[in-house]
Amino acid sequence: MATTFGIEEEFVMLDPVTLATADARGAVASLASSRDGVVTKEFFRSQIEHATHVCTDALEALDCLLAFRERLSSWAREWGLVAAGSGTPPRIGHDSSLSEDERYARIAAQVAGIAPEHQINGLHVHVGIPDRDTGMRASNALRPWLPILLAMSANSPFWNGADTGFHSWRAIHGRRWTTSGITPWFADASAYDDAVARLSGIGATSDLGTINWNIRLSNAYPTVEIRVFDAQLDAWSAVALAIVARILVEHARDRFDPTQFDVTDAALWHAARYGVSSTLVHPTEGELIPAVDALLLLQREVDPHLQTTFERTCVDGLFARLAAGSTGAAAQRLARSRGDGALADLYRRSLTRVPEGSTSRARRMTRLSSPPGMNTAASIVTG
Repeated sequence: MATTFGIEEEFVMLDPVTLATADARGAVASLASSRDGVVTKEFFRSQIEHATHVCTDALEALDCLLAFRERLSSWAREWGLVAAGSGTPPRIGHDSSLSEDERYARIAAQVAGIAPEHQINGLHVHVGIPDRDTGMRASNALRPWLPILLAMSANSPFWNGADTGFHSWRAIHGRRWTTSGITPWFADASAYDDAVARLSGIGATSDLGTINWNIRLSNAYPTVEIRVFDAQLDAWSAVALAIVARILVEHARDRFDPTQFDVTDAALWHAARYGVSSTLVHPTEGELIPAVDALLLLQREVDPHLQTTFERTCVDGLFARLAAGSTGAAAQRLARSRGDGALADLYRRSLTRVPEGSTSRARRMTRLSSPPGMNTAASIVTG
């Protein structure tokens, strides 16, 4: 049977004029629904997270994402806000405040001056695994691919009203935490668990949720979680990235020698800076190559394992757009060159957008109701 997966998306609410973060208090209660997953609050009141139920294919995942995004779009419009799928907000509001949560308050106290700026939004993909050792092998195998995956998802060019020059400023923010970036290589799940236990109490590692490596093993469910991606403007890109991640986990081949000089963390910084606009690090040779060549290497890795025509449409479409330089960061920059109003329009349109020529088919195939009793993305099991 197909490996199951789930998607968590984080969104930020913005003032439609200033594009500064805006209080979204009440959104979680208003948008809660069992039809398309689970809605929860995030670190700041301007943020909200949506997790799909357990999915078995790309179309099912797209259904969940679009159903929620359509409801989120309506809610934001009703309250005079803009809901944005962006890794960072263009600006931070003067009255920005933490969500009311004892754990968030504890974390904020631990990270001190980092807390006010931790207004970043990610796309997290959970993939079902039969056991934790399989998950650890997948984590090891994905290490050299993570910079390319980050470059593909890069969608956070702005901070405090300015263009940072980076394609993923979110990834740079994440490097300031106690643990961050590329997950270390571990021989097995026992070695991973021992390292996590030893980290407890060091810096801001107060609980398992504060382990901020790009890949984590869940202690509660049989899943591996890929956390490298920026939040996405549109649902189709999110689904395509999730399918790529699922395939890499399913067909993991660890080609990394832990004794060799490791450039993967530097490669991650490079990917955050340049996205797919210039060069990326070859996943096995560790040398800079044209970004289009790096994309082609990953596409060849994934292509034999696409399961349906719909999956192929999503994934091939994403690679084609990226090869042409059409990324989230590029789209945001182009829109903002026309003014903040154009950027706000981009966020609104992208939230529920489907590719040109696909709208009627997507609407025809979309099933907006899920069977009762579905689990969320965090409780994925392998079918």
